[in-house]
Amino acid sequence: MAVHGIDLGTTYSCIASIDQVGRAQMHRNQEGADTTPSVVFFETSDNVIVGQTAKDSAVIHPDQVVSLIKRDMGQDAPRAMHGREYTPEEISAFLLRKLARDAAADGEPVSDVVITVPAYFGAAERDATRKAGQIAGLNVIDILSEPIAAAITYGVLNPAEDCRILVYDLGGGTFDTTVITLRGGDIEVVCTDGSHKLGGADWDEALVQHFTQRFKDEHPDVSDPLDSKETEQDLRKIAEDVKKALSARVKQPARIMHEGRATTLEVTREDFEALTRDLLDQTIDITRRTLDTARGKGVTGFDHLVLVGGSSRMPAVAEALQKEIGVVPQLRDPDLAVAKGAALYAFEETYRRLVDSGETAKAEELALGAGLSREQQEEIAGRTIKTVASRAFGIVTTDRQTRQHRVSHLVHANDPLPAEVTKRFATLDDFQTTVRIQVMEQAGAAESERFEDNNQIGEGDLSIPHGKPAGFPIDVTFGLDTSGLLHVTARENETGRQLDLDIQIGGMSEEKVESSRAALSGIQVS
Repeated sequence: MAVHGIDLGTTYSCIASIDQVGRAQMHRNQEGADTTPSVVFFETSDNVIVGQTAKDSAVIHPDQVVSLIKRDMGQDAPRAMHGREYTPEEISAFLLRKLARDAAADGEPVSDVVITVPAYFGAAERDATRKAGQIAGLNVIDILSEPIAAAITYGVLNPAEDCRILVYDLGGGTFDTTVITLRGGDIEVVCTDGSHKLGGADWDEALVQHFTQRFKDEHPDVSDPLDSKETEQDLRKIAEDVKKALSARVKQPARIMHEGRATTLEVTREDFEALTRDLLDQTIDITRRTLDTARGKGVTGFDHLVLVGGSSRMPAVAEALQKEIGVVPQLRDPDLAVAKGAALYAFEETYRRLVDSGETAKAEELALGAGLSREQQEEIAGRTIKTVASRAFGIVTTDRQTRQHRVSHLVHANDPLPAEVTKRFATLDDFQTTVRIQVMEQAGAAESERFEDNNQIGEGDLSIPHGKPAGFPIDVTFGLDTSGLLHVTARENETGRQLDLDIQIGGMSEEKVESSRAALSGIQVS
């Protein structure tokens, strides 16, 4: 009856579960590594390769390899391969299938999972992640924010300690900061902020540009290395290796080859930090913004500063944060902490649900399999985790006089979850028969009612009874659950009869999910 936690990362992914003594353990892939590169190689129309081999293949077959797909989650960004278009959800499903299959080699098949996402992921990205799991044939118990998972793993959920935690999560492609408080074993997210377009890959890109310029300066008669996809992939691999090396060394050589020419150079840690200072400054600015929000909610200091994500290993990160906050950062197991926390959460959530549903025998079996005492079981059953909305959500409204559009937000960033908000709106014109409901999500760093400062994540048409004058009332309800998934309903107020409002978040209908699951099941994943 195993349950699993999955860190579906931008650059690397991993999976964990609870062992027989209640500890989170990693499941190594078939290559023997704890983490699997989040890279997919479409070798043929019916054979897909995931992981290190796919990453290595990018140099030779760049047009058949997809990486950084996490940055496209929740967007309409299909990739064409062998005459078929694959959505980000489908490509992510291949990653999940690889993780699940390799983990199953250790014992039971993988079925029930918790998948983590950046705290700053919005409704569309979270919904897309859930659907990726469904396409992969998994039962997604929950979608969990990465900082919460990391906080669980880092052992800060000690019932004897009440503390305030700042989690700084710099992954391969996303970044977020989250303030968490712990009281009596319960964990509560105070606020969160971040960017899903900022991560270690951007540090790699800075090195790629530096290498390219040095090569062009030395060989002006040769074409731009970035004009060759093969050379570009080689440059990205070299850049990642140099970045990782400079976390331990103060200098690292690199050799760039293109069209039979070579440039050899040495990159010092000081050079690297100067090249990427603007990127680090962006994370510090977001962190400051998070701290300001936390102060407004009564949190003015911190007991722990937890660093998560492989890119947080860079020495400049800890130095900048300690200078900014005055707390010594904790960097322990940053690559695996999220998956381990997700596994612990998956176990606890499954146990609580079994208890709540009266399936005590199954709950007892699960607990005994993890070697938990009766006291530990009671602690799990009583523990609560509270989180907040990552962004503001609302609908488009139109001014009756000017006919200008604006966004009226029902749920605001950092509102406690779950949230259910109802707001009354009205029709614009006499004798309207339908109303178009456009669901919007905050796009920028700050909430704004300007239409262009928000992204549309769903829409639907609501039928209105015939013959109604302008101003006919409609109640719209936004329900945002603890996973950050959004549910929208509307009510026609004359009779009180609720009308179905089919808002499709994330781009894939449930029918499309099932169709994709069936279609992709015939593709071999290795």
